[in-house]
Amino acid sequence: MSLHVVVLAAGRGTRMRSNKPKVLHTVAGKPMLERVIETAKYLEPKGVHIIIGHEGERIKAAFNYHDVNWVWQHEQLGTGHALKQALPEIPDEDRVLVLSGDVPLIQKELLIKLIEKTEAKDDSVPLALLLALLSNPTGLGRVLRDSNGQIQALVEEKDANESERKIQEIYSGMCCAKAKDFKRWLPQLSAGNAQEEYYLTDIIKLAADEAHPISYVHAPKSWVIQGVNDRVQLESLERIWQARLAEDLMYQGATVADKHRLDIRGELTCGQDVYFDVGSVLTGRVELADKVHVGPHCRLHNVKLGPGTVLEAHSVLEDCEIGADCAIGPFARIRPGTKLADNCKIGNFVETKKVVFGEGSKASHLSYLGDADIGKGVNIGAGTITCNYDGVNKHKTIIEDGAFIGSDTQLVAPVTVGKNATLGAGTTLRREAPAGELTLTATQQKTVPGWQRPEKKEEL
Repeated sequence: MSLHVVVLAAGRGTRMRSNKPKVLHTVAGKPMLERVIETAKYLEPKGVHIIIGHEGERIKAAFNYHDVNWVWQHEQLGTGHALKQALPEIPDEDRVLVLSGDVPLIQKELLIKLIEKTEAKDDSVPLALLLALLSNPTGLGRVLRDSNGQIQALVEEKDANESERKIQEIYSGMCCAKAKDFKRWLPQLSAGNAQEEYYLTDIIKLAADEAHPISYVHAPKSWVIQGVNDRVQLESLERIWQARLAEDLMYQGATVADKHRLDIRGELTCGQDVYFDVGSVLTGRVELADKVHVGPHCRLHNVKLGPGTVLEAHSVLEDCEIGADCAIGPFARIRPGTKLADNCKIGNFVETKKVVFGEGSKASHLSYLGDADIGKGVNIGAGTITCNYDGVNKHKTIIEDGAFIGSDTQLVAPVTVGKNATLGAGTTLRREAPAGELTLTATQQKTVPGWQRPEKKEEL
């Protein structure tokens, strides 16, 4: 029997108080529906069917790179009605796994166990339910059993009596059964309940009344099946998942100062003996080699750090590659296109953009370096600026090996500083500085009559 996965994602999510569809809100940097789709695809089903309704076109546009079947529920008449929209495209003999688009942390291992519960008994494929035992099941449907412990039905809390509300066993909303059984049960559903909706949960009673076999799996942790209805629940899942990610890092050989104050919102590859202080946020793809030290309140986006590199507090790095044993920060900003060789230093309040540093070069304080190639063993003094932008176009600065750039220097690109050249403090360099020589400027202020700002060049 082939497997099809149906993901229910058509609800309005009114309690989120948001103009954004609920399933597009993120947990650890990924939309909730993205996480569910990824988990579904891990199961290698024949098809993944996403039920959409409210803001459906917006949801489709957000996931247009996924090979899934989009199914419209034009009227939001409940979960039973939603599943019914997908069934005509699924063969009778195939199994259907029903997931919720707002349960982002459902685990593939648990779903595999649930699917295994649908192995045929005689000629019937059981209805398999994902259940849980909760100390506080407020707001959730309760599982009703007979005196022999057999599952008989599920009652939603709004429709439950006082005795039923004391039951701690709940149904997650996720189930698996044969398509032809769903096709038989769903037309029998009634909207005669507090919400006036067709509850998918009512198929449990229909199956029990037929003496159809019902099997189940209990979720080991409540957060695995926790849905998101409002931003409080979203924050709760975010913190649970982030703590789990931090614990995984520690088991792999990293040190995390406080697992509740590290946010991983992308893909992290981490070596051994890496240290994370509090408050850092990692997004995109981040690769940290052995013995990297991440100081407090740093932000890393699409970054690769070599072994032994140290990031001091409040440093921001994006789309850059840093070599081994480098020192960054505090309060440094490393912008896209920056590449540092080994043993380089970018100090406090230094900003770089599209800069290549040779081995052992450093800019320790208060500088802006953009569109520059910097050789080995170069010292950039405090207050240095590469004047790379003429108001319209960008130009390049080249600083060759061993050069010394004095404090408060302006390098007006395009310009080259020769090998082992020295620029005196306060220099405004407009022409090449010869190799091995001292160059400085001491001109008086003047105005250039008739000067015109450059016009943008046409791209070839």
